[in-house]
Amino acid sequence: MNNYSKKNLPYKLCVKCKRPFYWRKKWKNDWENVLYCSKKCSKKNNTKV
Repeated sequence: MNNYSKKNLPYKLCVKCKRPFYWRKKWKNDWENVLYCSKKCSKKNNTKV
């Protein structure tokens, strides 16, 4: 088990859904460029209504 909690990790707000998402190990080299919380949010189109 790891000895860390989400409250100690950095977080950002998703550009699409505005939900907070927390730092992940897979993003350690590219955290500054991560904008979306999930693949689903990153693939959403900006459609005009």
